[in-house]
Amino acid sequence: MFVETTLLIALFAVFAILLLVGFQVAYVLFGVSVLFTVIAMLSDQFLDTAIGLDFNYLGLVVKRIYSLMTNWILIAGTMFIFMGFMLDKSGIAERLLSSMQELFGNVRGGMAVTVALIGTLLAASTGIIGASVVLLAVLSLPVMVKQGYSKELAVGTVSASGCLGIIIPPSIMLVFMADQIGLPAGDLFMGAVFPGLILAFLYVVYILTYSFIRPQVAPLAEDREPVGWKTVMRVLIDALPILVLMFLVLGSIIAGIATVTEAAGVGALSAVILAALYRKLNLSMLRESLRGTFDTMGYIFAIIAGASVFAFVVRALGGDEIIEDALTSLPFGDLGLILFMLFCVFLLGFFLDWIEITFILLPLITPIIAGIDLAVPGYGVVDNPALVWFTILVAVTIQTSFLTPPVGYALFYVKGVCPPEIKMAHVYRGVIPFVILQLIAVSIVFVWPSIATWLPAYVYG
Repeated sequence: MFVETTLLIALFAVFAILLLVGFQVAYVLFGVSVLFTVIAMLSDQFLDTAIGLDFNYLGLVVKRIYSLMTNWILIAGTMFIFMGFMLDKSGIAERLLSSMQELFGNVRGGMAVTVALIGTLLAASTGIIGASVVLLAVLSLPVMVKQGYSKELAVGTVSASGCLGIIIPPSIMLVFMADQIGLPAGDLFMGAVFPGLILAFLYVVYILTYSFIRPQVAPLAEDREPVGWKTVMRVLIDALPILVLMFLVLGSIIAGIATVTEAAGVGALSAVILAALYRKLNLSMLRESLRGTFDTMGYIFAIIAGASVFAFVVRALGGDEIIEDALTSLPFGDLGLILFMLFCVFLLGFFLDWIEITFILLPLITPIIAGIDLAVPGYGVVDNPALVWFTILVAVTIQTSFLTPPVGYALFYVKGVCPPEIKMAHVYRGVIPFVILQLIAVSIVFVWPSIATWLPAYVYG
């Protein structure tokens, strides 16, 4: 067992070093797995060990990859990604931002509140983080800077609001999480609704409170006009397409009319129809959306395949038992163990994104949670309420990975399109309060597990 433990530690160390050097994670997963398979074979031959890891054993992963490629639930991820690209190019967000800016123009911090609310609506209809962050940045940052907003508040609001799509359904991350840990995607979708809305609510409360305490960070626009019914009606009309899309996708899942995969297909078709109605649909746009979808899914599936090979090697080296023994031997108790794992996810978020955490770490730690007897209410309907609760906790924690340097993707998305007077220091300082708000949201869901389990129990009960 000493040899297996040593190889396992060396495997994770080489994996981490190669990632930090800058190699692509999919290539690292494949390369490290093959390298340590060879080392294990040499160990069996020259050190007279009995690890049993060889290329014949590794060949079993082909069946796992085939089952992944034919998994219907993963088709939902492809459809949701395509839906996001189509909505990003349809012009809906631009119209809604203009009308909502008029609605909140007389509220101090109103432009930032508008960005947070539109980020929430985009999250519930697209879920494409990069597209949402860039879109919000291009549309709102020049306006907020011109109006005299604090650069930190402006860029922090855009960065955090654009990332809500990773937690608010239909989230592609939740689709892949459901597949990895064997939970119904509908349970995770419903379980993430309230945590996602709580996160958006915390953003709005922070913006309004901070703007009230320090009025100079969010001055009112000089050309603002009184709000009338005409403005309210315009907001409702501009928001109607997104609300209809949310109803078709999430409503059909909640009502039991469609599975998650079927609802994703309905959403993708609806996004194409909306783009046509807004006269944005053409061959060039369709080609760009399809290319973006294929690029994204190709990247994800390369990591899935690599993670499958990596997981086989880890299990062959006894990684499951070693990790479980190491974690359960910690003197924290059950809830303390969960907090420790969430802390590890938070730290990994500084260096890895949600894809690596979902496909590498989550399958290793969820069996431990499944074996813990936690008093999480399932209301007699949710099959594994503790696992649903823990997965939602991990999902909310992963939110921070988009805002924490050095690999916080939202930071670089924003910096790439922001006005030149906004420096990287403004970006880093601006996201700090929102990372704290995300950790507060994790704490709220941790203290009250029913936030993650009541809605799926109510819907499916």
